[in-house]
Amino acid sequence: MAPQIDSFLLHLATERGLSENYQLLVRRVLDGFAGWFNRVRGKDDVAAVVTRDVSDFLAQRKADGLAASSLRLEVIALKIFFRWLMARGFREGDPAEPVLPPRAARSLPDTLNESEVRRLLESITATDPLDIRDRAMLEFFYSSGLRISEVVNAKMENLSIEEGWVRVTGKGNKTRLVPVGEAARDAITRYLEAARPKLVKPKTRSFIFLNRNGGQLTTARVWQIVKKRAALAGLDPKKIHPHLLRHSFATHLLGHGADLRVIQEMLGHADIATTQIYTHVDQRRLKEAHRNFHPRA
Repeated sequence: MAPQIDSFLLHLATERGLSENYQLLVRRVLDGFAGWFNRVRGKDDVAAVVTRDVSDFLAQRKADGLAASSLRLEVIALKIFFRWLMARGFREGDPAEPVLPPRAARSLPDTLNESEVRRLLESITATDPLDIRDRAMLEFFYSSGLRISEVVNAKMENLSIEEGWVRVTGKGNKTRLVPVGEAARDAITRYLEAARPKLVKPKTRSFIFLNRNGGQLTTARVWQIVKKRAALAGLDPKKIHPHLLRHSFATHLLGHGADLRVIQEMLGHADIATTQIYTHVDQRRLKEAHRNFHPRA
């Protein structure tokens, strides 16, 4: 099987132009299958592989503790390999075609509860320009449920404090209007009046949130700010990150009765199935409350 694997990897590199990392992944999977096939079945001929061989190999990988997401990648690698073998005349039929990849396990996102969010936000009380900026930025995160890239790229001309909305461009270069709550508007107004003018430099562009040199904040710097503020608020910085505020935004809206379609629109999800994960988070919260407080739970 080794010559066919080498030829297939050459195909991926020269004809498909796939990355070196992907080539290494595919080689690891195919070498693993070839070794297993030779050891367990006593064979090394690609023409001798049947569907049962592919499914038994994958079952062994699962028994070895391979995560569902990694197992999916191995299934895909085997499928494209055997499809290529069939197309090139190395064998008849595709033994991997009937094999279905495992369903990806969807882990529920962590969230902060409402008191933890309040603790994080209200812990920033200093009057230094960077403190005022950080309070406004975190209020903005939680009020509007924006992605970190949307926050750092938000511009002055796309923000309406009076009407309470911001225009952002998200994934797929799609633009949407997102509400900005009263607490966030107050914090941003204070930042624009008392802090941002002190950060502006001659070449400053129109990004809302600036670094100390008047430039655009990077996503890495925002991660650092959120973790620093979490630590100062007495929260665990290892568990807190910018996207956690987005998860908390959606979960708290749902918990207070917001329609799922409205939340989908505000988050900028193309598919409501992505938003539906928050219904599971909310159900988990309800079950925990029932278990903790119901006398016969």
